[in-house]
Amino acid sequence: MSEYASQIRAEQRQVDRAYGRLDDLRAQVRDRLDAVRARGAHGSPTQRTERDSFATMYEDRLAQMRAVEDRLVFGRLDAADSSRRYIGRIGLSDEAHEPILTDWRAEAARPFYEATPSHHGDIVMRRHLTLRFREVVGIEDEVLDVDAEQVGHAASSGTLTGEGALLASLSSRRTGKMTDIVATIQAEQDRIIRAPLPGAVVVQGGPGTGKTAVALHRAAYLLYTHRRQLERSGVLVVGPSSTFLRYIDQVLPSLGETGVVSRTVGELIPGMPATAEDTPHAARLKGDARMAQVVAAAVAMRVRVPADLPTVHVNGFPVAMREADVRQAQLDARRTRQPHNKARETFVRSMLSMMRARYAEQLDYTPDEAEMSRVTETLRMNDKVRRALNLAWLPMTGPWLIDQLWAKPQRLRALAPWLTDEDVAALARPKGSPLTRSDIPLLDEALELLGPDPKVTARAGAMDAVRAEEERFARDTLAQAGIGSGIVTAQMLLDNLNGSDAELTAQRAAADREWTYGHIVVDEAQELTAMDWRMLIRRCPSRSFTIVGDVAQTSALGGTRSWPRTMDRLFGRGHWTLNELTIDYRNPQEVSDLASAFARSEGLYISTVNAVRAIPGSVRRVTLDDESALADEVAATTAELAHEFVSADGTGRVAVIAPDSMVEALRGRVARQLAAALPEAEARRLAEQDAWDEQVSVCGAQQVKGLEYDAVLVVQPGRIEQEAASRLVAAADLYVAMTRPTQRLFIVRTKTDETALSI
Repeated sequence: MSEYASQIRAEQRQVDRAYGRLDDLRAQVRDRLDAVRARGAHGSPTQRTERDSFATMYEDRLAQMRAVEDRLVFGRLDAADSSRRYIGRIGLSDEAHEPILTDWRAEAARPFYEATPSHHGDIVMRRHLTLRFREVVGIEDEVLDVDAEQVGHAASSGTLTGEGALLASLSSRRTGKMTDIVATIQAEQDRIIRAPLPGAVVVQGGPGTGKTAVALHRAAYLLYTHRRQLERSGVLVVGPSSTFLRYIDQVLPSLGETGVVSRTVGELIPGMPATAEDTPHAARLKGDARMAQVVAAAVAMRVRVPADLPTVHVNGFPVAMREADVRQAQLDARRTRQPHNKARETFVRSMLSMMRARYAEQLDYTPDEAEMSRVTETLRMNDKVRRALNLAWLPMTGPWLIDQLWAKPQRLRALAPWLTDEDVAALARPKGSPLTRSDIPLLDEALELLGPDPKVTARAGAMDAVRAEEERFARDTLAQAGIGSGIVTAQMLLDNLNGSDAELTAQRAAADREWTYGHIVVDEAQELTAMDWRMLIRRCPSRSFTIVGDVAQTSALGGTRSWPRTMDRLFGRGHWTLNELTIDYRNPQEVSDLASAFARSEGLYISTVNAVRAIPGSVRRVTLDDESALADEVAATTAELAHEFVSADGTGRVAVIAPDSMVEALRGRVARQLAAALPEAEARRLAEQDAWDEQVSVCGAQQVKGLEYDAVLVVQPGRIEQEAASRLVAAADLYVAMTRPTQRLFIVRTKTDETALSI
């Protein structure tokens, strides 16, 4: 047996030990869960609540242990004293509490990512283990201390190498899901991942530098390091699109974390998703910071003194609603500093009180409380009084207010004098139009100023009293049982009494617009507008953020093109840090050089220094005489790439990125070509795939941000530029399009298009 094979067998025994312990723990948790469930619904409310609490705990633990199955063990650290430490997705100990596996987030695992030959401490060698399912199939050793005896051993066994695990992961075929980089985190990435929780950490990096992976691994690290704090408040991940969120949704579970809320900006208000898109110009206007003042003014203008104040008769006595009374009641309401709809309750009470006093002034006797209560009710139910009170302090909902902003251009012009006539025309739309993605931050602003819907508040009022009584009962029950400070809380008991299990923090947070998170991760952050940022900071008052993006990829007209300019305004100078990732791990050197040269020629800031690998022939060009044969050429090339890169096992991704005006026609032509060129079963399989999981995609440049493919065809780049909202947006879109492939980039265009734009 060779020395290398012997090393494989030795490591297989260690891996088997780790998986065996994982299997044992799974079996224990499963047995405990079965035992808890077997108790049934018997016993006191407290006993039932304890049962359900333990069941929830065991289910979560079981889900976590299932999620870390793939590549459970991936590394080993050898110390100068001959001790060894294995690194994996979670920490494992044997029954005697001796360590089997060290969690990658633990401080003891830091050298696996950060140790270098010049700074390695007591670590002399780092070993990478490659697993296929539970089988060890490869070993690579990096010797950090050249004087250590491990140098000779690694050389003789054929394991001495470096960065092989990283390059293997880069050359693997893409899938519809992003994979974690826990086994191949680089030193510059690890330092960002382990940065302290307080403050804002900004990560600037070009395409393929691992920004998203760093952000997600940082979320997992923070949840591990600050679990007590973040389990109560939760972590929010904000991505650019639903497709992107589906792409990354397995990363955190694979790292042992499941309780994270993932949303786009357009999904941050529960029950009010955005279903439409604005033009780039309208989106820029809605994202302007001054729109916060417009929304505030729109709320304030609904508090006024009606021109026609009524006089009503109560028991034969005239009772007038006076201007001075209205102004005083409005002042009383404003002094409460409550949201508009809540403050309105104070306004109405003050008005009715003053009108009731007007009635009492006319009597020659002192009325009792019963009579005055009837007078108050009579005034409250009077149509003229109700109409006047509504005109003086209008109850509103957020969606209605935003709808009114865009449906009444003249009013919008009065509220926002800084808008031009062209701006107002760009924002105007018919009443009742669906919400757009850019409406959501303004709607959030309105909801913050207005408070709850008054109708919902009225319905909830009676429930609050019942809820309060139930909470008292829950606390008393736990106090009597002497378990009110342990795993079972009054909230858990209350949920059980109402027929529901205790919700996970993430579930409660996702359903509550006013929830405040302990940390927020923002991907593609360069696209966010000032109003987007207001909405996010409202959800994290501590301003603990991980912000990743690339100012060279900014396509939103209201987005960020300078981190200092945006971050100083949001967090204050000195309260945020800028970290740059400079190495392109995704693109071949040829692709990276071409894209970077183009971006620089267009005036974009490029932070990537170099790519880690070269693939000769990874950039190919096809130039046609005219557009008549363009669709056929794109379809034929796509079919060839599908044959080369797309597999029936679901791996492999090819994207055709075209001008928006050509997408539908090309999508149909590519589908027909695939049907003709591939076996019938394979063509049908590809045709039936969901849009978010397509192995062969035809789309615009805006839809591929944050994603990656094995091969990419960029069609008519000059036309993509012509259709963009601005020259900078066009440059960013093309830079994004050219930097999506891990293996090959095709540029397919006509001679006319080549003349229009040089790439």
